[in-house]
This record gives sequence, C-alpha cells and structure tokens, in this order.
Amino acid sequence: LLALAGFAVLSGALLLALGVSVGLVLLLVAISPLLLLKLFKVVWIPVAFGWMLLRSLWIRFEAPWGYRLDKHEAPALQAEVERLRRQTGAPRLHGIIINRELNAAAATVPRALGLFGHRHYLVLGLPLMQALDPQQFASVIAHEFGHFGGGHGRFGGWVYRVRASWDRVLAQLQARRSWTSGAFVRFFRWYAPYFNAYSFVLARNQEYEADAMAARVAGARVAGEALIRVNLGSERLSQDFWPGLQRRDAVEAAPPMLMYRDMADSLRQPHEDDARRLQRMLARPAGHDDTHPTLAQRLSALAVAPALVPPPARSFAEAYLGELLPRLEQDFSEQWRRQVELDWRESHRLHAVDTKRLAELEAMEVRDAQATVEHARLSEALVPGVDALALYRQALAQAPADPFVHYRLGVLMLEAGNAAGVAHLRRAISLDAQCRESALQHLSWYYRERGDAAGQDEIAMEWQQMQDARLRGHHARNELGAKDAFLAHDLDADTLAELRGVLDVQGSVSQAWLARKALPGDDGGVPHYVLLVAWRGMFYSEDARLKKLVDAIELPGTFIVFAGSRQYRAVARRLRKAVGDPVYRK
Repeated sequence: LLALAGFAVLSGALLLALGVSVGLVLLLVAISPLLLLKLFKVVWIPVAFGWMLLRSLWIRFEAPWGYRLDKHEAPALQAEVERLRRQTGAPRLHGIIINRELNAAAATVPRALGLFGHRHYLVLGLPLMQALDPQQFASVIAHEFGHFGGGHGRFGGWVYRVRASWDRVLAQLQARRSWTSGAFVRFFRWYAPYFNAYSFVLARNQEYEADAMAARVAGARVAGEALIRVNLGSERLSQDFWPGLQRRDAVEAAPPMLMYRDMADSLRQPHEDDARRLQRMLARPAGHDDTHPTLAQRLSALAVAPALVPPPARSFAEAYLGELLPRLEQDFSEQWRRQVELDWRESHRLHAVDTKRLAELEAMEVRDAQATVEHARLSEALVPGVDALALYRQALAQAPADPFVHYRLGVLMLEAGNAAGVAHLRRAISLDAQCRESALQHLSWYYRERGDAAGQDEIAMEWQQMQDARLRGHHARNELGAKDAFLAHDLDADTLAELRGVLDVQGSVSQAWLARKALPGDDGGVPHYVLLVAWRGMFYSEDARLKKLVDAIELPGTFIVFAGSRQYRAVARRLRKAVGDPVYRK
C-alpha cells in the first residue's frame, strides 16, 4: 500500500490536471460552444499545469557506469552468468557491466519511474572478480540474481526496485528548480523515509534470502567465505592499499601504470592484521537504517563459523575473463591515471616543499602558535609512527581556537575510542564551517561503531540540513530572481582593471554593472558576483555573446553574466539601483 501510494500521488496529480480541463470543456460546451472559444485560455491552464508536472517528473535514468560486454566478449563469463541466471530463475539481462569497484550489484533502470517495468543489469566489479575464486564469485552472482526476484519473489523484487527508484527520483527532483518539482520534493522528503522505515526491514530480509540463494547454488560454506573475503577486502583497500598508494607520491613523480593490477596483487596477499579486522567486523553492531544485516548476522543465518579464508590460487577473473582481463586492467588503470595525474604531480612537488619546511621547523628553538600547529600537521603527514595526538595537544595549548587542531584531535581521539573527540569535532565545526562535511562523516562513523542510534539520527539530520543549504546555494549561484539582494562588489582596483581589459577586448559591451549577490545560509564563504552588461551594435545571438564573455572573464569566486533583456529587466533595474554607476563604459 505504501509503494502504491507514491505512484498514486504522481498519477493522481496528472489525472486531476487533465480531468479539470476535460470537465471545463464539457461544462462550457453544455452551456455554449461560443463560450468555450471565449474562455479557451482558462481551459488551457490546467492542461499547462499537467504538462509542467509531466516535465518535472520526466527523468531519464541511465544504465550503470562501466564497461559493457558485447555478446561476443568473454564467452566463458557470459556462459557462467547465463548458467547461474537459469539456475536462480532470474529475469533476462539487458547487459553485463564491469566496473572498477570492489562490489557487485543487481542494477535496475526504471521505465517511467517504474510504471512500465525495469531493465536489468548485472554489475561486476573487476577488483572483486580478482579477489575471489570461481566458486566464491559464483555465489556473489547468485546472490545478486536473488535480488532480481529469483530469491524473494516477484513482489519482494518489485519493492526492492521501487525503493531504489524513489531515492533516485528524489535526488534528481532536488536538482531541479521549479514550483512543480518543489511540491514533489516536499512530498517525497516525507514519503521516502517513511517508505524506507518499512521497506528497510524487507530489504534486510531480502539480503538473507539472496544469501540463501547463493548458498543453494554454491554452498553455504562458499557463500560465507565470499562474504568474509569481500568485507576484508574492503577494509584492506581503505586502510592499507589506498593510504599506501597515496604515500607513493612522495617518492614517485607519476602515478603507477597498472594500478588495478597492483590492487589485485594486494587483495590476493594475506595480511597480518586480517584476524584482528575480522573480529572487529564481527563485533560491529547493526544500525536501524542499514539495508544489509551485519557480517555476523549473515554468517549466522548461513550457519557458517567465521574464519579467515586463504587467498584464491586462481581468481574468477583469471578463470573467466581470458584475454579481456589484461585489457580491462590497462584501460581502468589508464582512466584512473588521467583522473589523478595532475594532483599526483602537484602532491609530489608539495611533499618536497613540506619536507624542507618540516626541517626548518625542527631546527627552531622556540615556535610560536602558528609554527606549532604547522609542525604537528607536517609531522603527522611525513614522520612514520609519530605520536600525532601528543603533538596536537601541545598545539592546542598554544592555539586553543585553531579549527584544524580541534579537527585532528577529534578524529584521532574517536579512532582511539575516546568520546572526548566528539567535543573537539563540534568545536572545529563552530570555528570553521568548511570542515562540517568531513567532521560529520567521522561522527557518523563513531556513532555507528558504538551502535548509538540517537547519535546517528542527529548526524543524519545535520547532514540533510547541510545538503539543503548547499542546494539552495547552488540554485542561488545559477539563477536570477526577483528576491535577489545585491551588494557592493568589494573587488580591488587590479581585479577591476583586468575585468575592464577583458570587456575592452571583447568589444561587444557598451556598459557593465557589477554586484556581489547575497547568498542564503551557509554557502561556504565563496563570493558570487553578478555582471550586468549592455550591448553595443547588432548581433545574431545573445546567448553566444554571453558565453564568449563568460569564457573570457576571471573573477575571485563564482559569477554569472546576464543582459537586462526579456525576463530579466526587473532584476537589471534592481541591480543598477543597488550599485549605482557602471564599472565599465566603452
């Protein structure tokens, strides 16, 4: 009933709009056909409203990202997937996609918000294929096929997909800016969590049922081994591989060529901390907002005793990808290299600068507050095994209002299980709003590890408030409206001279007025400027002129350029009134 209620709201709004139009037509025809012609605009209003509703809800859902196999690639993999699909009774696939994640997923793409069914994709992560042996990964595929309905029935599978659809609908509606989509955002903000409160219970049951499907296909012991390997692999990547890779930029000027092969080698090696990590994962409490049961709960349901699982002698990727494996490793590694290369090289350069600066700080007999904070930061980053907590406590004594010191103290204390870290992170947020997102993530992790549901709820509420403020700021920076408030720009003479030089070179502007726009709430402190231009001469396309100006102008913040024509005449009048004389005249 809850699932149907969401669809009822969407279809009901459309039917109401169209029904009002049809009713008006019938009423006016009954009174006088001539009256219908005279009041045609009135009849058209609800039709236009219905069209606006359709446009606000017309959301295109893309297929999952990754490398999509064609029908002739990796025939051994496709044959194994088809064997498992038939064995689990899952529906036909629209595609098999391989991505760069240590994960696998049963992905559904809704047609018309799910009203006309879904397209099914099996998403397989290359790192996961390299971390598991063929039997373990077969259990993973069987688990994902269980989510398509083979494990928990057509209705359960439908609810599973509907829940994912509402999340995507809400996210995309929030990115839009119209009164129609705004009304649906308000509804779904109430409806989606309410629906989740019921469907999360079903979702956790579905995970058990999907695990049971994996056990029926591959055996309970193999399914349990796969769960342990997946969870340990995730811990190994976050705690060992990625931090180790980040440290390599200190000595290597360029990122590695085959990072995804390095990742596979790392996942295939045993680690001395694996036993400790497994015990910590088994002790992790369940959260009320989790869509998955804990590792301990899932192993218990499978009746499998938790134990370390040796790395595979031969991975699923080696057994089933064939000649595609080295190509994917190279392609994914090259994609990653392109994404990180500039930052990597800059980090390598900064590491040399920081090393030199740390040596200078070490040589100082007495350090002021700023130098003490800098010494603590650089020591933590550059000196293996340093007691960073002691250094930050020393820094706090000299710089009690430094947000970075409070932030690092809070993080380190929470990682050590010290609840006093909460107060330090709260203090850091109050001193510098820029650290809010990261601090909230650490607080959420801490409350989750403790099983503190009230703390998690508090952080979730703050996170939503932060996202709402960002969304308002995003819209404020990309739109002009009747309620905008304009302030003096406060730019220095050099920046204004550069702007005037650009406008001179462009030659299409006769006058320009510059203002700083007042932004709502916590918007990060980055200024946003509004430049109003008046054109000179004839032109074919105003949009082309505006784009050319935007590409040429540089200002210390974000900015928008507009001409006071058409719907922006009132905004232009208000801006000119607020700032007075133009900053540029031809």
